Amino acid sequence: MFTGIIEEVGTVLEADRGRLRIACRKVLAGTELGDSVAINGVDLTVMQRDEESLHFQCMPETYRRSNLGQLRPSDPVNLERSLTLASRLSGHLVRGVVEATGTLLSLTPEEDAVIARYGAPADILRHTVVKGPITIDGVSLTVIAKDDRSFTVSLVQYTQEYTNLTRRSLGDTVNLESDIIARYVEELLAERGPGP
Repeated sequence: MFTGIIEEVGTVLEADRGRLRIACRKVLAGTELGDSVAINGVDLTVMQRDEESLHFQCMPETYRRSNLGQLRPSDPVNLERSLTLASRLSGHLVRGVVEATGTLLSLTPEEDAVIARYGAPADILRHTVVKGPITIDGVSLTVIAKDDRSFTVSLVQYTQEYTNLTRRSLGDTVNLESDIIARYVEELLAERGPGP
């Protein structure tokens, strides 16, 4: 589990089919083989480490569901180590299970904030509510608006500075994870069936 509070923006050193190597400093400290690290919101297992980077393997399903297959050397990626029982939950419960990808539609300055709008598939939008949580490339955010094809979030200065979200170009693909609580509620209600 993760919080969606990004610890560091790392740099892709290698991105071959099935292999990913990320340069980082903060996330490297204390990370051991077998630990979970969210890369752009995708929970991956550390397979190897050296003095400057962490190495991961990616399954075909990871490429089908996320933007990791589009990564190239020098790309910035959001990094977060998994929660411990002593961690504060500053964001929201993030599983690191990317459900789909979306598209950056616009970045609009608004005083110190940036309003970001993303196109998203219907399944993500069904589990997205205004003032509810959404995870974009591993970043925990609050939805401020939604229509039938997109949703909007406001990026505060900290998010602008310490994540890769404002470094993206219009049309870029982002990883999306909706609120797990909304998904559980929907499934439980569906299993219960129609009322009397």
